[in-house]
Amino acid sequence: MTSPSPANSVSLLILSDIHYAGAAERVRGSDYELKAIANPFERRLARVYRNLIWMRDPFARSPQLDRFLAAAPAAELVIVNGDYTCDSAFIGLADEAAMASAVECRDKLRAKFGDRLHLVMGDHELGKKTMFSGLGGMKLASWQATTGAFGVKPFWKLSVGNYLLLGVASPLLTLPANRSDTVPGEWPEWERLRAEHFDEIRAAFAALQPQQRVLLFCHDPTALPFLAQDEVVRRRLPQIEQTIIGHLHTDLVLWKSRLLAGIPPVRFLGPSIRKLTTALHQARAWRPFHVRLCPALAGIELLNDGGYFSVRLDPEARRPAAFTFHPLRR
Repeated sequence: MTSPSPANSVSLLILSDIHYAGAAERVRGSDYELKAIANPFERRLARVYRNLIWMRDPFARSPQLDRFLAAAPAAELVIVNGDYTCDSAFIGLADEAAMASAVECRDKLRAKFGDRLHLVMGDHELGKKTMFSGLGGMKLASWQATTGAFGVKPFWKLSVGNYLLLGVASPLLTLPANRSDTVPGEWPEWERLRAEHFDEIRAAFAALQPQQRVLLFCHDPTALPFLAQDEVVRRRLPQIEQTIIGHLHTDLVLWKSRLLAGIPPVRFLGPSIRKLTTALHQARAWRPFHVRLCPALAGIELLNDGGYFSVRLDPEARRPAAFTFHPLRR
């Protein structure tokens, strides 16, 4: 139980998608994504996309962490909603350089916030195949590094009066859609981990009291349709006040995802397009989760729209959580 502040409310800070690059990742050069693309046309397309829309220099995100730490107000709870490293080898924290970046990022946060800090698992902690090159993927060694040395709990819960804050591991929930990202010999263990994770989530939702409200922290919104398929979770959806996501980096992508929700999957343009369009096909299931995006701390190149949230919680849940967005321009 978190003690209320003198104003009878509890203060939170929420940030996401820091994508910090330490010295070992920076040695690889900021064009590490482009160098991995063999096809010249695709490489040019990726360069244009990165330079104009996504992020010209992926390492330019890193200084945002220090800017945040200098600007952040005091808070009783601080939640980081996944993706602590650039993941420049595309295999997650099994890569020593990516682990070094994540640890440096975590330690900076811990130095300021101590045990008030709570970490959510993102997809880049475990690794993922790149959109253009197809390199990389999820590794059990990265799961072990993330939950072990790095110290992210796949599932956690915090009680704040009548609020229950839940952190879940979206890479496990989305596993059926990402089987092609895994090594075949590791699949049975991934399935076991997912089943175990679902048991924890199901138990937390089953134990909800009628007066409780949920703030759900789930890095990747494509995990939500899988949660909605579970009968226990589905019965408790009206008690979810907000689901705070990351992963999309900008409200522009969230807006487009809502606009395209329900489109049929495209199965003939490769695995990346099939995965993306399948996620959009299922995006209508996001609605009852009351999704709110916490943008990447650095935003995207096109809009420079990064930032973080501060939140005031009424422990009695007599009024909804009050979110304030704090822009943090590069």
